Amino acid sequence: MRVFVAGGTGVVGRQLVPQLLARGHQVTATATSPKTLRLVEQMGAEAVIMDGLDAESVGKAVTQARPDAITHQMTAIGAKADMKHMDRWFATTNRLRTEGTDHLLAAAKANGVSNFVAQSYGGWNGVRQGGWVKTEEDPVDLWEGTVAHTIMAAAHYVEDVVVKAGGAVLRFGWLYGAGAMDALVGPVRKRQFPIVGGGRGHTSWLHVDDAASATVLALEKQAKGLFNIADDEPAPVNEWLPYLAEVAGAKPPMRVPSWLARPLAGSAVVGLMTEGRGFSNAKAKRELGWRPRHPSWRQGFKDEVAKKA
Repeated sequence: MRVFVAGGTGVVGRQLVPQLLARGHQVTATATSPKTLRLVEQMGAEAVIMDGLDAESVGKAVTQARPDAITHQMTAIGAKADMKHMDRWFATTNRLRTEGTDHLLAAAKANGVSNFVAQSYGGWNGVRQGGWVKTEEDPVDLWEGTVAHTIMAAAHYVEDVVVKAGGAVLRFGWLYGAGAMDALVGPVRKRQFPIVGGGRGHTSWLHVDDAASATVLALEKQAKGLFNIADDEPAPVNEWLPYLAEVAGAKPPMRVPSWLARPLAGSAVVGLMTEGRGFSNAKAKRELGWRPRHPSWRQGFKDEVAKKA
């Protein structure tokens, strides 16, 4: 199968391209500069420079690749986390998830490509009602009135338009692993990542290798619809954050009351810590036959921190 990977040098793309090649697929992956172009070539794929926000650039790249399938993995998330100003931190990614998605879908239609798989987000944004773990049938929370709203609205846009177009959307949990650990562990070691309130909000985690393997399966099965892709253990902040600090050799995270954290970190962070909902991966296991190689963040965190030691 000829696969076009839009976003071949991102956190997921760098794991996805080698996995696709190992399965015998022909891969064309996009880069945004000569430097990242060389990275794609070093992975063994055909490389093309593409501007995901330019319809002409996207259309030309897809047409030249003549793909059987397209996967949308384009993001532009800065390495330094800025949770208080998430809207700024994710500004370009939000455009890639809206405008970029439209451009890719248009190119897919123009080239007769119906096998289309896109990534979305499902780390802690399940609707803040009822149980702590949500399925694909439950609504997501768009966090209106907070800096997280634009992020969640953009992710929801991807889910809506891609599924309506007959494609598949993989709602990834909070990613960790190669390329995604420093932004997580750094603040924990500096005690800049406190537990807010009771820390009862739940998070779903996902190793980047497992994000890639789920994408390979969805492409090979020509999947359609929405799938939660996360590990087997959604967990509250007051459980995973102290554990991460422990395996990282850091002091236990500080605890901050919600009223104090709200003006300092913003209401979205307080909501994540106290009301966030995780996601069940049962549908992906049942319909895609997907099984995470890293079923729990517990061993996953330990393994990834050890790699950095």
